[in-house]
Amino acid sequence: MADERITETQGAQPHTTIIERRSGGGGMAIAIVLLIAVLVGGFYLFSRGGAENRRDAAVTSAAKSVGDTAKKAGDAISGDEK
Repeated sequence: MADERITETQGAQPHTTIIERRSGGGGMAIAIVLLIAVLVGGFYLFSRGGAENRRDAAVTSAAKSVGDTAKKAGDAISGDEK
């Protein structure tokens, strides 16, 4: 936020002095920290979702393998082996 101060002096030569003060940029630093936090959180969220997808695929593959083995065992027992 800018603070302005205007002073006028009356003397031999009248003049106006304008002094502006600006903040040190603390808002920009906070914005950068928040941006980094959002990026790290997004990376963590998406990488965790990928791990869940791989786990689900592994469980599906294992279930299919167990199903295929059970079918082969059933065929061998009944004598319908192909």
